[in-house]
Amino acid sequence: MNQTETKRSSLSLLPSELYSLFSTNEVGIIFQDNSENGAFEWMAGFGVENEFIGNEDARVFKQLEEFLSGNATAFGHFSYELKNVVETLSSRHFSGMEFPAAYFFNPELMLVKTKDDFRIVPENKILPADFLRIFNHADENKNQEQQFTLQERTTKEQYISTVNALLAHIHRGDIYEINYCIEFYAENVSIDPLAVYRKLNELCEAPFSVLYKYHDQWLMCASPERFLKKEDDKLISQPIKGTRPRGKSKEEDEALKTELLNDPKERSENVMIVDLVRNDLSRSAKKGSVKVEELFGIHSFKNVHQMISTVTAVLDETIHPVEAIKNAFPMGSMTGAPKIRAMQLTEDFENMKRGLYSGATGYFTPEMNFDFNVVIRSIQYNAKTGYLSLMVGSAITAKSDPEKEYAECLLKAKTLFQSLGLEIG
Repeated sequence: MNQTETKRSSLSLLPSELYSLFSTNEVGIIFQDNSENGAFEWMAGFGVENEFIGNEDARVFKQLEEFLSGNATAFGHFSYELKNVVETLSSRHFSGMEFPAAYFFNPELMLVKTKDDFRIVPENKILPADFLRIFNHADENKNQEQQFTLQERTTKEQYISTVNALLAHIHRGDIYEINYCIEFYAENVSIDPLAVYRKLNELCEAPFSVLYKYHDQWLMCASPERFLKKEDDKLISQPIKGTRPRGKSKEEDEALKTELLNDPKERSENVMIVDLVRNDLSRSAKKGSVKVEELFGIHSFKNVHQMISTVTAVLDETIHPVEAIKNAFPMGSMTGAPKIRAMQLTEDFENMKRGLYSGATGYFTPEMNFDFNVVIRSIQYNAKTGYLSLMVGSAITAKSDPEKEYAECLLKAKTLFQSLGLEIG
């Protein structure tokens, strides 16, 4: 059993001056790694030197390859709706968000904080005097409770009915597993995304946390899951399937980890997605190089235990790194198996467009290495319309109990509600 405990970063509360750069730039992003051995504590990019805006177009991945040929750092995202490009699929539901299908930008200003160093790129970039003067002072602003409530787009009764319908498809052999998601939302609200993200990061301390602004669109994300990383010629994917809450005592905590490790349903979920990821990576890998380096690893975060497996491969030199992402997208942990049929049924049974949720945010380096998360445990906010969206889901298999699956959704939503100053009723 591999047990990874996240740490509380000394800069988990980011400097207020770093936050202030969001107000002076239309586009900005901060990645925070709250784990012990991350490559950085946080990395940020602000302002647009060059940008790529991708639509749901068959050429989008090739167009991105051309954009990245400039050999510069690029930050951005892939929306879940790119499934309609990767496969012959469609999306017909409502979305209150307006993120592009894909977006990447070369930042005018990049800042990187490691345990031992702080870098500004370009080095001659002049930062505001206040930023330099009190850079190391933590933001003292506290999150203010928001005066609104979240509505269910899917009631508990509707959820249970839908899961039973999906179980009928599983029992007929149409699919083996499907990730079914629901949305909580609010309309015409006003929030402070910086304060909400600060609270969310404080509550979760996740290794793939992101605060992202694209004009009026915001993402506040505390993801524990890596979609895909490229390090030289090595590809790494770490799908999550299996969740338990943290215990109230050390003994209860250990018991919950053991229960998660030995749960036949959770192991079944996990191994099915591992097989799917192996297949996805094999499309980009050198023959015989796909390996499962860790199976059923139990990783502990501030609020939950997760079952995480690690699948690796060696990238075939004839495959462009962007093509490797396309070959694995969307991530199997958010679709199900078989992948295409699961996505078709997702469209049939869900009642909202996922958009950036179930997509990925991350970055490309000048050397064409990359690292992307899975956009889960997140809040999206449209500052122009006041629409706020919070989605959660769970994997449905033949052994699923609809009541327990709904409880798992609420467990995943709990810290998201708390970051907004709300409680789940």
